[in-house]
Amino acid sequence: MTRGDDDFVAFARASSVRLQRAAYLLTGDGHQAEEAAQATLVRVYAAWGSVRRKDPYAYARQVLTNLVIDQWRRPMREYATETMPEQPAPHDIADVVAKRRWLIGALQALSPRERAVIVLRHFFDASEAEVARELDLSAGTVKSLNSRALAKLRITAGSVPPLRLETETGAGL
Repeated sequence: MTRGDDDFVAFARASSVRLQRAAYLLTGDGHQAEEAAQATLVRVYAAWGSVRRKDPYAYARQVLTNLVIDQWRRPMREYATETMPEQPAPHDIADVVAKRRWLIGALQALSPRERAVIVLRHFFDASEAEVARELDLSAGTVKSLNSRALAKLRITAGSVPPLRLETETGAGL
């Protein structure tokens, strides 16, 4: 990397969270905010040679604002259908909080190795071989730790209703 690239990387690390928060306030959507912040950093990098000597964050804010305003100006394309799409059922926030608290408590009751195996296998959807490699364990040890931990979680569950918390990746636990 050239010297300018090092400066840009430092700038991007320091300001990306602030840009994403500002984008969220402008768009009201987390995904659009992330895309807008990334697009802003791409445009700032393209102009980095002339921007870095001035105030790069002010330039980035202006680019971000222009990107979001451009999205507002674009016509929204909606296509009529004969049937309305199903709306997701409203979530019972108290139920979700209770289930997550139970899950955190149940995971804390496991040993650190069992907890690591459960999280890697079922939250991150890693294969047994990947977990074994990452934790420097044999595949058999991963299988036994997973089995033992799931048995403990089943016992802990007792009368708790079926637990299916959606993760960011769409995988459930």
